[in-house]
Amino acid sequence: MLFSCASITGVMFNGYAQEKPNVLIFLVDDLGWKDLACTGSNYYETPNIDRIASQGVIFTESYSASTVSSPSRASIQTGKFTARHGVTDWIGDASGEAWRTWRNKKRYSKVLPAHYKHELDTAEVTIAEAFHEQGYITYHLGKWHLGGKGSLPENHGYDVNIGGYGRGLNGSMYFSPYGNPKLKDGPAGENLTTRLGEEAAAIIKKHKKQDSPFFLMLNFFAVHSPIQCSKEKWEYFRDKAEKMGIKDDSQAFVVDRTLPVRQYQDNPVYAGLISHMDDAVGIVMRALEKTGLDKNTIVVFTSDNGGVSAGEHYQTSNLPLRGGKGYQWDGGLRVPLIIQAPGSIKNREIAQPAINTDLYPTLLDLAGLSLRPEQHMDGISLKEYIINPDAVPVSRRMYWHYPHYGSHGGEPSSIIRDGDWKLIYYHEDLRTELYNNTIDKTESGHLNAQYPEQVEYLKSQLLSWLKETGALMPIGDMEYHPVKEAAYKAKQIQTQMKNVQKTRKKLLDPNFKPLDKYCKPEDIWWGQRAPQKTDK
Repeated sequence: MLFSCASITGVMFNGYAQEKPNVLIFLVDDLGWKDLACTGSNYYETPNIDRIASQGVIFTESYSASTVSSPSRASIQTGKFTARHGVTDWIGDASGEAWRTWRNKKRYSKVLPAHYKHELDTAEVTIAEAFHEQGYITYHLGKWHLGGKGSLPENHGYDVNIGGYGRGLNGSMYFSPYGNPKLKDGPAGENLTTRLGEEAAAIIKKHKKQDSPFFLMLNFFAVHSPIQCSKEKWEYFRDKAEKMGIKDDSQAFVVDRTLPVRQYQDNPVYAGLISHMDDAVGIVMRALEKTGLDKNTIVVFTSDNGGVSAGEHYQTSNLPLRGGKGYQWDGGLRVPLIIQAPGSIKNREIAQPAINTDLYPTLLDLAGLSLRPEQHMDGISLKEYIINPDAVPVSRRMYWHYPHYGSHGGEPSSIIRDGDWKLIYYHEDLRTELYNNTIDKTESGHLNAQYPEQVEYLKSQLLSWLKETGALMPIGDMEYHPVKEAAYKAKQIQTQMKNVQKTRKKLLDPNFKPLDKYCKPEDIWWGQRAPQKTDK
């Protein structure tokens, strides 16, 4: 018997029918678009993720809905752009007047960052709720960062929550004890990423004997800072960097407007952290295969925003794309997106522009479930591109709204991409930058002078959209002082450049020992750690 593609009791791929498929989503924190071997890295090694890509499709023009974590995650859950759901910054960042002295700094910025929602609104029907209502058991594992008590995963449609709470990674916790109120500590020194993979594998094995399908989001805390890995992985990737030829420090970082930006992928600790994450993916995928559930499970692999090339640990390079996490250029927005679906044509690259708001309608559509267009209004179903190799990419319009400053160097801005055209609108002084994806993917120089009519058209469309969505906006700061602000920025650049060059040299030193501010000298982070306070 063949089921209708639109039915909720079955799904049809390439002419044959299956029972309602399981859904497994791997969401990685801060993984750059080029941080996988299958997306172009020749330094990082990701054999398990590469295997998913070989059995599925890679969207080569895939975007996150924000350049930072919480807004992007809220967009995945709701199918809406950030201006609609109101979570426009990572939850916990300063806004309004608090920005002037945030983290003991003294700033004199042109604008005060917009206020924003500090939790996901329970009025939203999340993707988990949509699957739960249609017969799925729903699981959330790992990072949440969309609100605390009253706005946890279990308040948003997840039947089981392991590790998801109000914060991101609490302190410096990639090795047990973790200090996570939603995850029991493992044996001293247990790796957090491995543990989450094992928790997911246990759920999958349990479902071999259950009739109900599962919807499982495995949200790794990796590869967000703090950057930590095992000693063995550091040694392996340190040696690999040396074999590849360690570049001179003077060329490793280049200042791009606000901060130094990393130019090379050669951080051995970050490479080790990626490798830990890939190992965990392998644990989960082997569980799928051993239970036979791989034949009826949709698998998604993606990231919440671009890789960190400036700020925090300056851990990766997104070149040839400009910028990284927090930045308004494509290095901050482009992410890997791999989808493996039963019956789809394998091992293909798809040029159709995609954004993570598309996951909501795409997964419902692939599972043969009822769509909710009134909810996932800013996403489109990508099913046709996944199952039909002859599907032709179509032009579409996408929007971003980030009215904030950030620790990574990005500026308060809103963005529209219409076809191959992209316009950035800066809230500090209302200037714009026009780029075209086919003319110059690197966004090295704007095209305003060459295409003034395109600038005005896209600007008018963007401003209309911001008004329509009731977007929260920054306001001018009455204490703005251009001379003092310029001095503050210059000092930031000088200090950061010195620090990042020193850190890079230290990580590549054969005698490196990973002490940090959370450790006693005898308690390095690739060994046993002392218990730390939890944040509830």
